[in-house]
Amino acid sequence: MSIVLNDLAGEDPDIRFSPYCWRTRFALAHKGLPVETVPWRFTETDALAFSGQAKVPVIQDDGKIVHDSWAIAEYLEDRYPTPTLFGGDTGRAHALFVNSWCDAVLVGGIARFIVHDLMAVIHPKDRDYFRSSREARFGDTLEHVQAGREDRLAAFRDSLLPIRLVLRRQKWLGGASPSYADHIVAGTLMWPRCASRFELLQDNDPVAEWLHRILDLYGGLGHSAKRA
Repeated sequence: MSIVLNDLAGEDPDIRFSPYCWRTRFALAHKGLPVETVPWRFTETDALAFSGQAKVPVIQDDGKIVHDSWAIAEYLEDRYPTPTLFGGDTGRAHALFVNSWCDAVLVGGIARFIVHDLMAVIHPKDRDYFRSSREARFGDTLEHVQAGREDRLAAFRDSLLPIRLVLRRQKWLGGASPSYADHIVAGTLMWPRCASRFELLQDNDPVAEWLHRILDLYGGLGHSAKRA
């Protein structure tokens, strides 16, 4: 039986752009687990009532319901130990740091480049909610938050230096092979890749080269993703 994943979608149900859902999709593919994805939109709260909360990703696995991408990764590792996402308890602890860094730094940084672009991608029924909730979060209009992004691009690329330093020494963030640390960062970068046409990475950037290797994995899962 396939695992069911509720997955954030745009007006076009084939555009899946949540950084957190992409982390889960990569984790499921890493485990080789069959999955059925169900498109979900921001205002479809009733569709998640079974899970007791209102955000995706949510998975259902043989009667077990798990939400939150990190909790899902831990569940998958414990329920399906091989192939491993973490490579043991130490790797799990290191991945938690990467997860926290992405949530605290990378997600917010990317949002300021694409948050207004998302208005063209999301379902029309979600637009009032999305605008009001994000403008309350940023304390400014979406247009102003995103304005001047070309001038801020070099600083954003500089902020990825820690990733480049790791990739100078090893092929993957996980070491000799991809781990959930790779899926966390790659999943986060799938967000702008799928939801915006603004290019955050230069083609010759080691981070871009690493991301393309991630996109090649699992039968080209990342490459096959529909883009805005």
